[in-house]
Amino acid sequence: MIRHIVLLNLAPDHDAAALQSVMVGLDDLRADLPGFVHFEHGPNRDFENMSPDYDYGFICHFIDAAQSQAYLVNPVHQALGTRLVALCAGGVAGIMVVDLALTEGSVA
Repeated sequence: MIRHIVLLNLAPDHDAAALQSVMVGLDDLRADLPGFVHFEHGPNRDFENMSPDYDYGFICHFIDAAQSQAYLVNPVHQALGTRLVALCAGGVAGIMVVDLALTEGSVA
């Protein structure tokens, strides 16, 4: 399993409706990419004060690395990514991505 974790440093004047539209679009991608099995998103509550610059995030769950790669090159994903970059402070610099390869025992 691959967990594709994306944290967003949103521009102060970002359009909240546009952000939600991108989130809906990413979730809708699951219908076209069979290995994309789950999507979740929400505001960062930063309870440990370790990521104050990142307001929002999302997690994509893929069955394996090949499915994650299919998502990355998908043209709909790329178009949504372009829209997301426009919503972030500093453009692409306002986005942090972590891809975790989960071991068998750690997947719930």
